[in-house]
Amino acid sequence: MSNALKDYLVYCQNRVETALERRLPNANILPQKLHTAMRYCVLGGGKRMRPMLAYCAGKTLGLAPEGLDGIACAVELIHVYSLIHDDLPAMDDDALRRGKPTCHVAFDEATAILAGDALQALAFEVLANDASIAVKPENRLKMLTMLTKASGSQGMVGGQAIDLQAVGTNLTLPELENMHIHKTGALIRASVVMATLAQPDLDPAIATRLDNYAKCIGLSFQVKDDILDEESDTATLGKTQGKDKDHNKPTYPALLGLAGAKQKAQELHGMALSNLDIFGAEADLLRALSLYIIQRDH
Repeated sequence: MSNALKDYLVYCQNRVETALERRLPNANILPQKLHTAMRYCVLGGGKRMRPMLAYCAGKTLGLAPEGLDGIACAVELIHVYSLIHDDLPAMDDDALRRGKPTCHVAFDEATAILAGDALQALAFEVLANDASIAVKPENRLKMLTMLTKASGSQGMVGGQAIDLQAVGTNLTLPELENMHIHKTGALIRASVVMATLAQPDLDPAIATRLDNYAKCIGLSFQVKDDILDEESDTATLGKTQGKDKDHNKPTYPALLGLAGAKQKAQELHGMALSNLDIFGAEADLLRALSLYIIQRDH
């Protein structure tokens, strides 16, 4: 990772951590257990990839990070809610997330369900009302529509449903990609698209290029996750290594082999970069981020 990208990612992580802390209910407010669980899951962990994408896309368009805080918080709140629910015994039944016990282990199943529900609702409250999002009402509505679709049955939740149904089956490559376009890619895409909606009167051709870039890295992110599930370890990942293989889930390495999966990640990185060829140095952070996604170790 380049020093410029590393420094900016640390800046983004710190920035969204502060923004999230301010927008989450205080743990002393009733119901205290629920609010404590929400803060436990959201704060102090995670790569913050989706907020970082929003900030990097905004920087490419010349937007100040202050105007992106609400967007960054909204996508991260949705992401964390999805992790809480994915880890439940009824789904992936995981005991470790971001290097600490999952929500239902640290608290209980009912609290975990409610914490996820509350974080989802808070995400839309932030996107609907946050003063940091200084856009025309029609663009705020487009953001809300984008995040709703990315989160629901035609996006992340739908992808999770397909994932659960696919256990023990042999998916084709197009079927596997369709699953991850929904499960992982939809929210990554929304992070970038909502940042473009924060730029008034943006050239539609530029918005399309950034959207296509986001689609590519959304898939490459999942390909790399599948590779890491094969090659990394629990301590490095901060979650249980080998879980997908143990559960007989369809993955890119299972379908393409490790070498084929790594080649697929490189191809998607190349496609992501090709969508940025209309930009100059202002998109260098997005270029470096695409490379980081396929080279990361967790």
